[in-house]
Amino acid sequence: MTIQKKVIEKIIGVEGDYVNDPDDSGMETRYGITVRVARAHGYTGLMSQLPYKMAYAIIKVDYWDKMRLDDIEHLSKLVAEEIADTAVNTGTRQAGEFLQTALNCFNNRQKYYNDLKVDGLIGIRTLHALKTYLMVRKSDQGERVLHTLLNCLQGAFYAKLTINREKDEKFIYGWIKNRVGIYDV
Repeated sequence: MTIQKKVIEKIIGVEGDYVNDPDDSGMETRYGITVRVARAHGYTGLMSQLPYKMAYAIIKVDYWDKMRLDDIEHLSKLVAEEIADTAVNTGTRQAGEFLQTALNCFNNRQKYYNDLKVDGLIGIRTLHALKTYLMVRKSDQGERVLHTLLNCLQGAFYAKLTINREKDEKFIYGWIKNRVGIYDV
């Protein structure tokens, strides 16, 4: 099984089946695909009937491919998995910003590579910085430390979101447990 397939199947498993919680800003979702995203992909049926294969294809195109996760996977499977999961839950721009922010934190005052523009768009410079970071931190420990900082940024994002939108208090426990928790790393 490819990493991409494993990661997307895991994301769909964590997201679960059909949900229509009035407190969820994503509104109706199935397999992590919001009604807005499904409609943007031409799906006109009931969200409770969204086919698994369509959800998989949407995640691949809108998240995996858009985030250049094949390129990231060649550098770090752990980081690719983290970015994919974060992108589905918080959006691609936010997931990209977390990666760029983390890489800026680890560039030793631009000794290793120049600061990245934190715009959430994964391009050549972000990939170069990730490659350089992983070369500088030669062991898998560097990869795990980057993964930890990505999770810290994501957790702080959820905390701030919950403070600003009280209705999200309903969801933060699950977000931390399933998205930020390092229970199966």
